Amino acid sequence: MANGPAEYPGSLHVVDVPRKDRRLIYLGRKRRCWRLSFAAGALLLLCLVQLAGAQNPPKVTAVDPGTGKVNDSVTLTGENLGKASVSAVFLSDDKDDFKATLVEQDTGKIILKVPQVKSGGYNISIQEGDKILILPLKFTVQG
Repeated sequence: MANGPAEYPGSLHVVDVPRKDRRLIYLGRKRRCWRLSFAAGALLLLCLVQLAGAQNPPKVTAVDPGTGKVNDSVTLTGENLGKASVSAVFLSDDKDDFKATLVEQDTGKIILKVPQVKSGGYNISIQEGDKILILPLKFTVQG
């Protein structure tokens, strides 16, 4: 076997490699496998962290003020309200959703202008992706 080709699992034939060098070739491959495993593990961990962050839905906790006129500014406060999570805000009644103009938006608050609607009570609704979520928060438009 000293004169013939030596085989290592998963490798090409190594011809006439001295015995001391065979060990170095094997250790080099072992280190590369460890590095590859470490890189794959780090990538998996990064993906899991991003998935965990992406699963936090937007949450509106307060509307201030609770009443106002058309074109008044209203502030919604809560969590995960940034542009990546909330693409639109609506005032919703039993039949329709009326889109509000967003003046300012960040992760903790949204400032909007009351859209052109009739006087009355409306629910606050937010658009998350392709879904419109009607929240249990009320806003009253005064005439």
